[in-house]
Amino acid sequence: MNKQFPAKMATFISIPLKKASEIDFYRPLANFIASTYSSADSPEEYGTELSEFHKLRTSVCCRSLDKHDSSLEQLYRYYDQLVAMEGKFPLEENQVRIPFRWKDAFDKGSLFGSKMSLTVCTGSYEKACTLFNIAAMQSQVAEMRNHDDDEGLKSTAKFFQQAAGILSYLKDNVMHMTTQDPTPDMSPDSTAALSALMLAQAQEAFYMKAALDNMKDGIIAKLCNQCSDLFADALKLFQVHPIREQWEKDWISFIAGKQALYHAVSEYHQSKVAKAKKEVGEELSRLQHADQLLKAAIARAGGTVDVSKFATKVRIAYDSAKKDNDFIYHEAIPDVATLQPIGKASLAKVLPLASPMSSKFTDLFSKLVPIAVHQALAAYDTRRSEIQNTEIGKLRESTQLLNSILASFNLPAAIEDLGPDAGNALPQSLHDKSTAVKNNGGITGLQKQLNELPELLQRNKEILDEAVKQLDEEGASDLQLKEQFKERWTRTPSEKLTEPLRSEANKYQTILSNAITADGVVKQKFNQHKAMLELLCKSEAELKEAIPHASIGAALQNSPIVKQLKGYMEEVETIKAERDAIEAEIKDTKSDMTSRFMSALAQEGAISEENISVCELNRIYSPLQQQVTDSVRRQEQLMGNIQRANTEFCTQKSSNQTATRRDEIMRDLAAAHDAFMEVTANLKEGTKFYNDLTQILLKYQQKVSDFCFARKTEKEDIMKDMQQNIANQPTSAPPKPPRHHEETARQPPARPPPPTVASGQQAAAAAAPGVAPAPQSQASAPAAYAAAAAPGQQLPPYTAGGYAAPQYPGYGYMPTPMPTGYNPYAMPYPQQGYQPGFGGYPQPPGYPYPQQPQPGQQQQQQQAYPGQQGTAPNQQAQWHY
Repeated sequence: MNKQFPAKMATFISIPLKKASEIDFYRPLANFIASTYSSADSPEEYGTELSEFHKLRTSVCCRSLDKHDSSLEQLYRYYDQLVAMEGKFPLEENQVRIPFRWKDAFDKGSLFGSKMSLTVCTGSYEKACTLFNIAAMQSQVAEMRNHDDDEGLKSTAKFFQQAAGILSYLKDNVMHMTTQDPTPDMSPDSTAALSALMLAQAQEAFYMKAALDNMKDGIIAKLCNQCSDLFADALKLFQVHPIREQWEKDWISFIAGKQALYHAVSEYHQSKVAKAKKEVGEELSRLQHADQLLKAAIARAGGTVDVSKFATKVRIAYDSAKKDNDFIYHEAIPDVATLQPIGKASLAKVLPLASPMSSKFTDLFSKLVPIAVHQALAAYDTRRSEIQNTEIGKLRESTQLLNSILASFNLPAAIEDLGPDAGNALPQSLHDKSTAVKNNGGITGLQKQLNELPELLQRNKEILDEAVKQLDEEGASDLQLKEQFKERWTRTPSEKLTEPLRSEANKYQTILSNAITADGVVKQKFNQHKAMLELLCKSEAELKEAIPHASIGAALQNSPIVKQLKGYMEEVETIKAERDAIEAEIKDTKSDMTSRFMSALAQEGAISEENISVCELNRIYSPLQQQVTDSVRRQEQLMGNIQRANTEFCTQKSSNQTATRRDEIMRDLAAAHDAFMEVTANLKEGTKFYNDLTQILLKYQQKVSDFCFARKTEKEDIMKDMQQNIANQPTSAPPKPPRHHEETARQPPARPPPPTVASGQQAAAAAAPGVAPAPQSQASAPAAYAAAAAPGQQLPPYTAGGYAAPQYPGYGYMPTPMPTGYNPYAMPYPQQGYQPGFGGYPQPPGYPYPQQPQPGQQQQQQQAYPGQQGTAPNQQAQWHY
């Protein structure tokens, strides 16, 4: 509020700003982007945006702001950015945990034990405090506007209406936007009172513009009458307990004075309407009422509202009207209660929140999709991965089954091992298998990969264990403080906040347990085929020598059954090639679901992910699923044909023991080759799995660290507040001292005897029994002073500086108390004389108590509240200036 009140009626109240503590936005938001969004949206790409956002918050929340439109624009930008981030960053206690600490705007120290600062880890609380500061800055900018021109008054009215709308919104929603009771300045009672005041001041600005535009007196009277009512509503709300103690000491007086003032202005302009109609009686009645209201305004405002110029206008108007009535019209002056009530013109409205508030707003994180869309994309990817894994699994299982059956038949090696010298040569298929194993690292490379798995597993276990340890330590600390401070420890328990984090930890524990089991299966398969793998890794000559030699009949080389088996082997290779192509297509198939989900969110406000995803996945994968089904069916038919042909081939072959042993070894070598390829693929997938899991666990560990750090910061803030409250609490009264302490207590010195009083003074005192005698301190005054007293009269006491003012009973300085409860529609105005026990406003200087008749001036009788209808008996209102 402007403390230098100008010599005019319009002085506005502005709301002080809340102050916030500095926080680190960069790290938690960067970690969230890294852990939540895809690698394409890496946190490095948002380094500039995060830094700019952090600077914006620091400048508008933690620094002093000028009362200028540029400050409002910065606050608008910050609030709009918070709104835009709502769907992208879950600023909640159990997710992206950032401790937002704000101080009370009317902080005067401890107020009935209430908290004058509050720390809450939610984005909605940050939004609420920012909205309060926007309303406060709008009131400050409106106060600083030029109120002597049209544009200045227009913007003043607009800002006050916008501020009223924001505060009204907070009144209805602040309890939902915080997880704890807000500071007193943002309580529903406080925001309701401030909203009412902003609306009243907006109406006042409309009146000023109407007066500047020289609008008709009837319109101005209605505007002022509405303004008076709005100030009365604000006054009632400002006096609600306990918020009335938090306001600036002169606010309630100011509002009470404004209420009476604008009632007077309304009566004045309505009197001009009566004058235009030649209704002089009504004119005089309204001017008398306006004069009484102005006196009440002066009494209530206590100097905060200067109405001297307007009072002069009312006095001149009354003198002129009275003169005309005395000499010309001779109309009776009606009681103001019998006059037609003045209408009301309500121009000030509570404006709703604008969205966005800044016309130049640009989202710093426009590339990031909302969390709802991101979650829908993640769910879609999960569904797609399930389909991909299922179909690719079908293909691989079928291929493994095919390879195992062919290996049990020793095909195609058995049909290649025919001819005169075939029994002593190495079959081509076996040669190719040996070469493939060597090219993929052989048994040495496979052993190395197997030895790396436990190290990767152990690293992941250590990361997870460390994160769980941090949660355990934070929970133990919170529990210890809860047990220590009991009900005074009011923050949300860690056990409730860490449920999602602990659930996530359990999920990772289950994943690691399953991985350990899978690693055991892979290692068992490796050990089962280890001997044959070592043989495959030898040179061609050593491999050839290790396989028994046998003479197999050359007649079978060109037999129909062998040709048939060779044809089947070609079909096997064709099926494998087709499956490789189908698997690649399944992996590479993609669809732009972001636009689909964004469109659904914009149109419906929510995303039906399941319906959209299922329809899209059916469209994409139905043809591929049909190809997988056909491939498996063809394999079943082909395997039946191969089994019948192989049975006939084995019957035609001349069997001997050496040939049988040769076939067994070649089957084992083929099976070892297949196991090598399978184990190699499993180890690659396992290594990738552990490395990916490491990154996920590191992000999880960082999330836990951020959570624990935020909880530690919150704990320190709460501990600091509790320490201050404990230090400010009054201690108990001291114990009653023992009796022997009282007996030995030091006695005060005896009072000296009174001085001798002059006989003239004694005679004067005896002659005037109703008048108090002169104080003893004046006994040393000159004798001439005492003798000068006439019979029955007591002169004022003599002091070193001359004669003091006469001291009448009850007179003296009465300190001005703080305004007490006031209702302009139910309580009488305090009058020029003070009534003991009256709960009204203090009287301004110049109105002593009790009223004594002054020389040349008639004592004024006590008058009723000007707003009351009629006057009490023997209380005829006197007109005076």
